Amino acid sequence: MNFVEELKWRGMIHDMMPGTEEQFQKEMTSAYLGIDPTADSLHIGHLVGVMMLKHLQRSGHRPIALIGGATGMIGDPSMKSQERNLLDEETLRHNQNALKIQLAKFLDFESDCQNKAILVNNYDWMKDYSFLNFIRDIGKHLTVNYMMAKDSVKKRLSSESNVGMSFTEFSYQLLQGYDFLYLYKEYGCKLQMGGSDQWGNITTGTELIRRKEGGEAFALTCPLITKADGGKFGKTESGNVWLDRRYTSPYKFYQFWLNVSDADAEKYIKIFTVLSKDEIDTLVEEQKSAPHLRPIQKRLAQEVTIMVHSKEDYEAAIEASNILFGNSTSDALKKLDEETLLAVFEGVPQFEISKEEISKGIKAVDLFVESTAVFPSKGEMRKLVQSGGVSLNKEKLETPDMEVNDSHLLGGKYLLVQKGKKNYFLLIAK
Repeated sequence: MNFVEELKWRGMIHDMMPGTEEQFQKEMTSAYLGIDPTADSLHIGHLVGVMMLKHLQRSGHRPIALIGGATGMIGDPSMKSQERNLLDEETLRHNQNALKIQLAKFLDFESDCQNKAILVNNYDWMKDYSFLNFIRDIGKHLTVNYMMAKDSVKKRLSSESNVGMSFTEFSYQLLQGYDFLYLYKEYGCKLQMGGSDQWGNITTGTELIRRKEGGEAFALTCPLITKADGGKFGKTESGNVWLDRRYTSPYKFYQFWLNVSDADAEKYIKIFTVLSKDEIDTLVEEQKSAPHLRPIQKRLAQEVTIMVHSKEDYEAAIEASNILFGNSTSDALKKLDEETLLAVFEGVPQFEISKEEISKGIKAVDLFVESTAVFPSKGEMRKLVQSGGVSLNKEKLETPDMEVNDSHLLGGKYLLVQKGKKNYFLLIAK
């Protein structure tokens, strides 16, 4: 597999230094990508870079994932309007360990193959490097004029907000350049990859390698992913879409991919899966002939959810989706864990009910009209029950006087009431 050709047809190349493609054809090449360790989980904004590393390894080359422990303590000025909070070492180590577990789902760190992935943390080689030695060994090789010419620096300095740029942030490109130099010397790393906003920092590294070692190194960046409507990719109303289920449940993760627009789906399935060009072309044709069936979104959601979570989580997400949108049974509802139940019914009206009242037993009509406001009147409820339009926990309510007790509680806590086809209410016993 030709790595550069693979990225090209997937729409994953923004800029590439001359000679990069020839370097890959010449020998097995080590390439690295930096990952910010400010959280103990990746979010889907990181996935483009991670997929670049994955394609690199699939092409027979060696991926190096660099956790930016040292640079994470400073904060990259690229595309940012203000400085970051600094992290302590204990937090960095915790985040690094968590990120490696996630990266291992995409990259092979364990096998004996020549191109097995490597995880490094730049804190390990920066922590004992004295400031005097650093500015003597590294700083003298790059002029201030060269550093000032970078877009990330110019943008901040010309900003109308007058935030300016601290020396700490100005020195960031020197640190990132030194990372590249270090990996070049220690691991024979010839290429750095990143988002298009990283071009200036990456080329500082290639320049440092040229000036200090007389060596040749390369840069390759991918486009920053955007949505067709101009919105920020990977952001929802509740924030980032995370890979860790503690922050984004597998159900919500699956739903994110399932609900992307047709234009975005066609772009994302190339970037975020390893499906072949033929498979994707077939899906595109299917989508054109039957757009309402959304075959691209379904396959995209399947591939990414299985890759990040598991086949079981994907199947559970489909079952959960059927509860809300399909004709699933009460058995499927009872199988849902609390986290998924709350994710599925997020946004539906909720009422608190008394656990004591439920344990004694209460008529459904009293519970739905007097204890809660599911129905405005008993007459309206009785009428809808007669026409078969009311369900409790996905089972039709035969009579409005049916007794509801704690045996009906899902997970010992919840009741799901359905009024008509689309109106759900979640009752929470406390």
